[in-house]
Order: sequence, then C-alpha cells, then structure tokens
Amino acid sequence: MPAVRVVPVTTKSLSAAAQHPNYDPRVPVADKSNAVDKSDVYFPLSSAERDAFRTNDGKRVTEQAWAVYDYICTIPTGKVTTYKAICDALGAGSPRSVGSALRKNPFAPAAPCHRVIASNLFIGGFLGEWGKASKDKGGEPNTRTRDAPAEFMCDRKLDLLAAEGVAFDRQGMLKSRSYLWDGKTPA
Repeated sequence: MPAVRVVPVTTKSLSAAAQHPNYDPRVPVADKSNAVDKSDVYFPLSSAERDAFRTNDGKRVTEQAWAVYDYICTIPTGKVTTYKAICDALGAGSPRSVGSALRKNPFAPAAPCHRVIASNLFIGGFLGEWGKASKDKGGEPNTRTRDAPAEFMCDRKLDLLAAEGVAFDRQGMLKSRSYLWDGKTPA
C-alpha cells in the first residue's frame, strides 16, 4: 500500500480538482516497493511546484496533462472512468489526448491512471501499452520500467484494479457497469 505524506497546502491557486468532493489534500508518495518505476512519486499541487517540475526527460508537463492528472486523482478507489468521459468532463481535448497524457504520467500510481479504461469498457492501455496483447498486435514494446517486461504492463493494471475490487473478464472487458464512476458521486 502506498504511503501517504501529509503536506500543508499553502497556495491559493489550486486547480479545480481541489473543489471536487473526492479531493484529498494529502499528497500521495508511493513506497519504493510499490511504485511503478521504483522511485518516490510526488504529485505537485501548487503552481510554483508545477512550474518547476520536469519529467525524467527534462520536459514540462502541459496544462492539459495537469488537468487530466488532477481529474484522475478524484476517481474513487474501486471505480473506473473512460478516456472520453475525462475529456468531456474537462471540456477540452479528445480521448486520444487524454490517453497521451496518461501514457506519459510521471506520477503513477499516485495519480491513478490505471482507473481509466476505453469507452467500450475494454481494459485500455497502461504505461504506453494498449491491451493485454499489444505487442502481438504490432504495438511498440513499453520500455518505461526496467523491472517488468513490457508485455506484462496491462496485467499490472488488471492486478491494481483487482486489488481495488474492480473485475474484468478474461478478454479484458469490465464485468459490470456498476464499476463506472459518473464523475460526480463521492466515494
């Protein structure tokens, strides 16, 4: 289970996610044994922290990506939403732009991108890999982590969701629409 470090929030310019009923002012920091990339994961909240933040590649995170990350932090444990539902809720972008932001998510699993699935209720992607057999379908292998072979990344997503109580069938389809989050109902 990821550890949680409580950090006082001192900025007046928090995003819209801070107004959401599921917003938690605690900043999650993943324990090294559970983090996807085996390093501490810190999710910046203030404008100053976000302006200063750079990915491992030295790149800045776009405003669209910050909006996506803020939104997914409001998805309750045990629920999932879709790429399309996120872009509809944000009022900007497309399901592909949401997927692109999630593919590059430097805060996984603290910013729970594993809780986002395709509109047809298929498991979708995880860390740049689409579906359980994306390598067999001509997809590029995921080289984001050194510890896990690329073909097992969607299995990791399934495992994370199963641990939260979300069930999928053997084909990677969500077993019940009851797991879908409407974007409004608090956890």
